Amino acid sequence: MTTAAITIEGLHKRFGDHVVLDGIDLTVARGEVFALLGPNGAGKTTAINILTTLTRPDAGTVSVGGYDVRSDPIAVQQRISLTGQSAAVDDALTATENVVMFGRLSGLGRAAARRRAAELLDRFGLSDAASRAVRTYSGGMRRRLDLALSFVITPEILFLDEPTTGLDTRSRRDLWDIIRSMADAGTTVFLTTQYLEEADQLADRIAVLHDGRIAALGTADQLKSRIGGDTVEVHDAHGELLLEIATDGSLPGLRRALDQLDEQGAEGTVTLRRPTLDDVFLALTGTTRSSADARVGAASMKESA
Repeated sequence: MTTAAITIEGLHKRFGDHVVLDGIDLTVARGEVFALLGPNGAGKTTAINILTTLTRPDAGTVSVGGYDVRSDPIAVQQRISLTGQSAAVDDALTATENVVMFGRLSGLGRAAARRRAAELLDRFGLSDAASRAVRTYSGGMRRRLDLALSFVITPEILFLDEPTTGLDTRSRRDLWDIIRSMADAGTTVFLTTQYLEEADQLADRIAVLHDGRIAALGTADQLKSRIGGDTVEVHDAHGELLLEIATDGSLPGLRRALDQLDEQGAEGTVTLRRPTLDDVFLALTGTTRSSADARVGAASMKESA
């Protein structure tokens, strides 16, 4: 059996005149947590849709779980689970009924499905609302229920498209723990996210998608090292940034930066900032993650079509 859970070679996809994916090459190892980052419209959702057999590629080879997504989509579907950006739950049913129904469709017996439903609803903080119709749920509660459905049957490969959007901080961190436990048990996790901290905390490796191509690939530390060393910052009493000096991260480099601050007569609070994935994102895509999320153009609309 191949050690790769996902293999992508020369993947191309376009919608009309808009090229979304322009020759993507990626390999994701079994048991790896892999994060795909990129601005809105970069092609993240299109990539996941192709990997999960929802969209056909125009060119290239894509293998998931050892099976080709075009020639053997059923075999791929039997080995994966997908949580998309929109909640895929039945509003007329209760949370318990939703999970039990999904468990039965996945091959669980009636009693096993009910046990699994109780376990998951407790894990996702929905036990108190288990008997309520989903139409009465808040957006965050619906999102947690949608995520719970992805864990009814432990898949070989779990695809999560911006899984924690709409969740509060506690729920987001609880989901991180669940994702880590699944990866530790051998499940491969492929996720897209708008939270760079999420990729930093969870992913074994990260790819940054920009203009239809992979702009960078590596661990979080490897990507951060591309930006350079630490930065010495001076802030005023209100926390506003007054001055910053790049250093190489060494002790002599820090001393030189402090000497420069003395020479310039800088006053304020001095802090040392390490490179972040926000810095990486800005350097590679020319935009910050927050501004990219706010920019919804025609390319983004075509991607989600």
